[in-house]
Amino acid sequence: MIKIFKFTAISEGFSYLILLSNMLFIKPNNLVLYKTLLFPIGMTHGILFIAYLYLSFIIKEKLKWSAKDVTLIILGSLIPFGAFYIERKYLKNA
Repeated sequence: MIKIFKFTAISEGFSYLILLSNMLFIKPNNLVLYKTLLFPIGMTHGILFIAYLYLSFIIKEKLKWSAKDVTLIILGSLIPFGAFYIERKYLKNA
């Protein structure tokens, strides 16, 4: 389960960065690019984000994370590059 969480954390981090970079370059009034590019990336990121949160609550008992650790792990998913930091700090030796 921990390997799945590591993979999900890295995937969620990359999907977040891809989504943010595409949002910077796609004009809001360009519906064709929105429907063909931005929507699938956003949907994928949303699924990975939910999986990240779900898995973090599942493995918190196994890794004996405190409430502070779980809060930092959840906040790490909201900050760009945060998932990479979380993976390196909390899951490197797991």
